[in-house]
Amino acid sequence: MRKDIKASVGKRLGRIEGQVRGLSKMVEEDRYCIDIVTQISAVRAALRRVEEEVLKDHVAHCVEHAIASGDKADQREKIAELMAVIGRAER
Repeated sequence: MRKDIKASVGKRLGRIEGQVRGLSKMVEEDRYCIDIVTQISAVRAALRRVEEEVLKDHVAHCVEHAIASGDKADQREKIAELMAVIGRAER
């Protein structure tokens, strides 16, 4: 992973970690259910954005490298991994 992406992802994950701790506190405090669900949705959206950033970097670095290398087996492997991840994300 590129250093700039790694730093960005790290910052985002730190914020998400704080959001999850906040969710735990909301549950402990018996906060209104809809408020909790709203915050869960916000965490899920933030995680999706992190996932997108990591996947973009993967395509720009790992998949691009496999294509440039000319190694057909590596190309097939990287594409298969990418398709599996995309397939799981749709569920």
